[in-house]
Amino acid sequence: MNKDLRICFIGDSFVNGTGDETKLGWTGRVSAQLERDRDDLEVTHYNLGIRRNTSEDILNRWSEESTQRLEGDFGKLLVFSFGVNDTVIENGDQRVSKHQCLKNAHAILTSAASECRVLMIGPPPIADSEQNIRIKDLDASLALLCQSISVPYLSVVSELVDDPIWMQEVASNDGAHPKSAGYTKLATLVSAWDQWDCC
Repeated sequence: MNKDLRICFIGDSFVNGTGDETKLGWTGRVSAQLERDRDDLEVTHYNLGIRRNTSEDILNRWSEESTQRLEGDFGKLLVFSFGVNDTVIENGDQRVSKHQCLKNAHAILTSAASECRVLMIGPPPIADSEQNIRIKDLDASLALLCQSISVPYLSVVSELVDDPIWMQEVASNDGAHPKSAGYTKLATLVSAWDQWDCC
């Protein structure tokens, strides 16, 4: 009998897969690949990505949304990814300050980790070099935070900012989101991560 694994992917438009004409995003791809790689797993994939969500939005909704989907006796995994929207400048200010984002992330991840296994994927780059500086800075701080609370963290921003497929698709699409080839690149990074293979 296959092991029943249910995964909630919680985050923003990149978790949602916005821009992917196949509607799979990276979350659909890694879930399908995990099931192909592991004969003992039957994966249920819940995509809980919402466009424009910041860490503040996710803090307010993640528990209720995931609890409804993870009640029962089966394998459970929560995968978080957010941060790009926090670094957006609106009306002269950053939507969520780095300090507040880290505070939100700490509250989310420590609470989630008390319930089941938790992973975090860092924010990816977009076609805005100034915002990418803020994204890289936040990514480094999120990595340190996750290390301090023993939550596995995968940084993707440096690999993707140097990846011509990701950056070309982002630039030719809407300036933020890639299409299917870009999401395939991100999915490949996640699937190759040793912490992902421990599911």
